[in-house]
Amino acid sequence: MENIQDILKRAAQSTKVIQSLSEENKKAVLHNLSDRLKASKEAIIASNVLDLEKMDDADPKKDRLKLTGGRIDDLASSLETIAELPNPSNQTLLERELENGLLITKKTVPLGVVGVIYESRPNVTVDVAALCIRSGNVCLLRGGSDAFHTNTMLVELIHQTLDEFNVDRNIVQLLPVDRRFIDELLTATKYVDIIIPRGSQQLIDFVRNNAKVPVIETGAGVCHTYVESSADLKKAADIVVNAKVSRPSVCNALDTVLIDEKIYKDFIKIIAPKLSDNQVEVYADPNSFEVLSNLQYPFLKLAEKDDFGREFLDLKCSIRVVEDMEQALDHISYYSSKHSEAIVSENIENQVRFLNEVDAAAVYVNASTRFTDGGEFGLGAEIGISTQKLHARGPFALEKLVTEKWLIQGSGQIR
Repeated sequence: MENIQDILKRAAQSTKVIQSLSEENKKAVLHNLSDRLKASKEAIIASNVLDLEKMDDADPKKDRLKLTGGRIDDLASSLETIAELPNPSNQTLLERELENGLLITKKTVPLGVVGVIYESRPNVTVDVAALCIRSGNVCLLRGGSDAFHTNTMLVELIHQTLDEFNVDRNIVQLLPVDRRFIDELLTATKYVDIIIPRGSQQLIDFVRNNAKVPVIETGAGVCHTYVESSADLKKAADIVVNAKVSRPSVCNALDTVLIDEKIYKDFIKIIAPKLSDNQVEVYADPNSFEVLSNLQYPFLKLAEKDDFGREFLDLKCSIRVVEDMEQALDHISYYSSKHSEAIVSENIENQVRFLNEVDAAAVYVNASTRFTDGGEFGLGAEIGISTQKLHARGPFALEKLVTEKWLIQGSGQIR
């Protein structure tokens, strides 16, 4: 294949197909695909194993790549949820008659052709396809080579469902993994309406710097939890451990723990054995390093400057002791990627201040950052977590896969 122009053209042409599909058919397609995924578990897992065998066991992306029976069930369940969510397209936002008799209506319409570039996570293949079908968009999927076999299998299952309903396969297409085609996608302003990168900061930066098609970023997650002086230390320990170890390879996992100096010795004594049990490597500032050393913490390193503001994506985290809330807020402001930030506190005034002053897509009080997820927020699924401020912020889900269109009806008015 010399280029992907034919694929891009077919995608643009098929926007009419998906936008003319009835509500009933869109829902039926997604319910059918949900059943097909559950019935095809063995084939999906067999394809996934081919990809897993190529990846080093020490690579933190391996957990992102892995599909289990339970994860396939979760994917199928999310399809059922998406199918029953309200259609965000064709909604009237404003209707007004001007003094000159013009009737003006503003409505939501699908974005059109959505290109998504992503790494490692084959669940994105199903999530994006489902969200685009439900909202009336066409999607071009460019997954990474490390998930080639899994993505190919999943798209084939999607195509089988589309065939069953006599829907053009071109509304969901998997692009070749050859990197030379990425530039062609990023500059296809004639055929592609939006590009969404999901993956490493390196990938996001590359897309932002090279795209001519408009880009919506789904950013890397450098997530902090601040344990404030009034915190319930047991509650704080449970939150920190969950945020770090429940699934360390994802973007909403904790990277840095900030601890108020009034309580840091007591809190570290509580948290150290829990982190140790999970073999979490800790990059500690001098104060916390001293306490952890005295506790003979087995996975300990003295933190360097670059260990703060670092997205670990692994069983690793940094710890810093801060003088007070002011210093905690300054640290977060400087190092945050504006993804998800949390405070553990029993002080209402400080809770409110944290919620109001922290600039991030999701800000938590007394809860784990691991909840930043389209499914957990009741959105069915998401294409990614947007950390920018234009168009979408936070879980980029069904409701944001639309734009606006003005419809003006007249009776001969001229200006």
